[in-house]
Amino acid sequence: MKILGIDPGYAIVGYGVIEYNQNHFKTIDYGAILTDKDTPFPQRLKQIYDKTTQLINIHKPEYLSIEELFFNTNVKTAIAVGHARGVLLLAAEQAGIPIYEYTPLQIKQAVTGYGRADKHQVQQMMKTLLGLPSVPKPDDTADALAVAICHAHSFRQNIY
Repeated sequence: MKILGIDPGYAIVGYGVIEYNQNHFKTIDYGAILTDKDTPFPQRLKQIYDKTTQLINIHKPEYLSIEELFFNTNVKTAIAVGHARGVLLLAAEQAGIPIYEYTPLQIKQAVTGYGRADKHQVQQMMKTLLGLPSVPKPDDTADALAVAICHAHSFRQNIY
């Protein structure tokens, strides 16, 4: 199965595409969609939507897994990330890709075995589990790969 994992944001959207087959992971692509702070917000959302649509068209994932928002003390930031998350979900929905959402706790638990793992632990596990030469950068990229792996583990458990 091919999974597009997304760590939502509006300045940086991390993405990771993996293939999961018989307990083996293959890294297809990963990186970040970056938007400039000086660009008007509606244009930033369009850039995120367009680049996500492009990723979907290139990789043709079977599933999209995305991190759920957790309440941020900065309400303005939380709302902006919510808008960005909306265009990410729209891109997947328009492409007919099933969407699965996971909490940060579920993601950390799936990739490290500990739901309160720190960023460094998650990053190191991405390097190890995917056989990468180095920790994926920026951090949002490692998080997106972790979301994809979380879905692979969750999906596998639901099959059996």
